[in-house]
Amino acid sequence: MSTRVALDTSALMMPVELDVRLFDELERLLDSFEPTTPQAVIEELRRLSEKGGREGTAANVGHDLATERCLVVDTEASYADDALVELAREGTVDYVITNDRPLRDRVLEAKRPVIALRGRNKLAITQP
Repeated sequence: MSTRVALDTSALMMPVELDVRLFDELERLLDSFEPTTPQAVIEELRRLSEKGGREGTAANVGHDLATERCLVVDTEASYADDALVELAREGTVDYVITNDRPLRDRVLEAKRPVIALRGRNKLAITQP
């Protein structure tokens, strides 16, 4: 079975905002993986993409990546961070990818590892 990774809004915006080759980096860390994102993240990216500017562009690219490359799942939570913590707690995903420190801490408390940016454009795993 493939490793399941949940991507949050900040992760999906990394390619534009931080020039990170997100899926290449995930392949380097995990070999094979199944990218997953909650519907709440899709909604958050859609809202952010309407703002325009660099953030809007990053959100638009993130939305396209999520809808084209990720399995989109429904959760009880409508807030993106809560949805990701729910997936981690339930064991639906093996990792959560985020650059959001409060979310990272909540996922680690749920006993799931987090993948986050380390250095300029490399991802690294933090174990709980």
